Amino acid sequence: MLILASASPRRRELLSYINPDFTAVALDLDESLPDWMPPREGVEVLALRKARAAAQLYPNDTVIGADTTVALDGVIYGKPADEADALRILRELSGREHMVYTGVAVISPSGERVFSEETSVRFIEMSDEDIRAYVRSGEPMDKAGAYGIQGWGALFVSGIRGDFYNVMGLPVCKLAQELRGL
Repeated sequence: MLILASASPRRRELLSYINPDFTAVALDLDESLPDWMPPREGVEVLALRKARAAAQLYPNDTVIGADTTVALDGVIYGKPADEADALRILRELSGREHMVYTGVAVISPSGERVFSEETSVRFIEMSDEDIRAYVRSGEPMDKAGAYGIQGWGALFVSGIRGDFYNVMGLPVCKLAQELRGL
C-alpha cells in the first residue's frame, strides 16, 4: 500500500496523478529546524521526519513524506502566522524572483530515498491593494510563501523555471520516477 504522510489537499491531488490508490495520514510533528540550516537541506530533513513517523505506523508499506518552503535572499518563508505576516511576506516577494524547495522522502521495506526539487518563481510588482485583497481571500494562509500558484496567486506569477507542481508542493515527475525505481 502507498501512504502519503500529509494532510495537504494539494499533495493528495498531485499524488493521485501518479497513483490514485493511496492512503493519506495527517501527523502532528515538530517542524522546527535550526536557523542556520539551508532551505534545501531543511525540506529534506522535514520530509524524512514526516515519512519516518508514518513508516512507524505502516512498516510494511511505501511511505511518502514531503515539505515545501520558499526562500528569498537566504530568508526562509514558511506558512504565514497571521494576515499581517502574509502581507509582509507578499510585499517582500513582490517584483522579485524567489526559490521554492520541496523535499521528498520515500521509505519502503527496501530502504529510504530522499531528494529535493528547486523551482524559481518570479512575481510581478504587486500593488498594496492587490496584496491586501489577496490576503483577505484567505488563500495565502496555509501556504509556504503566502501564495498558491494553482489559485489566485497565479495572478502574480510572471514566470517560473523548473517544475510547476513542485511549487504546489510535490514534484510529480521526479517522484513518479523514484517510485518506478522501487
